[in-house]
Amino acid sequence: MEAEKWGRRIRAYRKLKGFTQESFSKELGVSVSILGEIERGNRLPPSDLLKKITQSLKISIEELEPPKED
Repeated sequence: MEAEKWGRRIRAYRKLKGFTQESFSKELGVSVSILGEIERGNRLPPSDLLKKITQSLKISIEELEPPKED
């Protein structure tokens, strides 16, 4: 469930910034299949990859982080 929320937000920001999955995976240095798994919520990105994602998208980790549910 947590991975799904992260994946949806990463995909939304990627599209908002004009990246394709292929171009974004190259930018991050990961395969398209790994990025696809993250975006589908099948895996959580490790912290070092999260840092690369936020730097590439020029957003903060707080912006990317899914909102807390009460």
